[in-house]
Amino acid sequence: MATFDRTAGSPLAYKLAIYVILILVAAAFLLPLFVMVVTALKPMDEIRSGSIFSLPVQPSLDHFGKAWFSACSGLSCSGLSEGFWNSIKIVVPATALSVLAGAVTGYALAMWPFRGAKAVMTALMIVAFIPYQVILYPIVRIFSTVGLYNSLPGIILIHIIFGLPVMTMIFKNYYIGLPQELIKAARIDGAGFTRIFVSIILPMSPGILAVTTMMQFTAIWNDYLLGLIFAGRDNLPMTVQLNNIVHVSMGEIEYNVNMAATLLTALPPLLLYLLSGRYFVQGITAGAVKG
Repeated sequence: MATFDRTAGSPLAYKLAIYVILILVAAAFLLPLFVMVVTALKPMDEIRSGSIFSLPVQPSLDHFGKAWFSACSGLSCSGLSEGFWNSIKIVVPATALSVLAGAVTGYALAMWPFRGAKAVMTALMIVAFIPYQVILYPIVRIFSTVGLYNSLPGIILIHIIFGLPVMTMIFKNYYIGLPQELIKAARIDGAGFTRIFVSIILPMSPGILAVTTMMQFTAIWNDYLLGLIFAGRDNLPMTVQLNNIVHVSMGEIEYNVNMAATLLTALPPLLLYLLSGRYFVQGITAGAVKG
């Protein structure tokens, strides 16, 4: 079977082809972002009269202020600020608890095998790939019965439940690759389940903790459907309020405010990645998502 030899032909042509492909791929991802940024900075007159790709003649940040403080979402005109704090109240405990639960269960399945552990892992794998839309109605009925529907604890718990299978699989695969001799030595010295986890396992897990935290934070922050169904009117996350602002049906559609609101909603996950991206890359290269 013929194989491709990159050394054949002109090295310059090969490098040129690589750069062209990289530029095209980057442009496909960056072009929508460019349109969003320039539109958010333009007044409505420029948006109506110019191309969506044209740079703003009189750029202004006022649209970001309006999106944050006074954009209308239904009958409320308090902007995205209320939704931002609702999202913070949801994402911080939901991310922390789902990562911790995944770490403990993954550690138990990897290092403390018990009868039926394989069946538990198989069930988790099956559940991880079932679309959650399939089981939404039964969960709504259960949460309504126990008094968790339309509440902050309810939306936090639902994110923990849906995040647990994937978190468990990632942590289990990572912990299996750790030196087993350390665990055996700790057991001989009398350390138990909790002591080994806190004193040995967690200090060896900064990479995977960074990976799973960013995964869960991004997934929970970007969620729309679960927040709409389970959070309740007083706890609607930022994504739900963004949808209401963008799809307002009264008055003029302010595309600059809509784009500014979209950028503000996307900013927290981006900042998290920029602040902890080094740890994320280290976790990936160290095998945090190997399987």
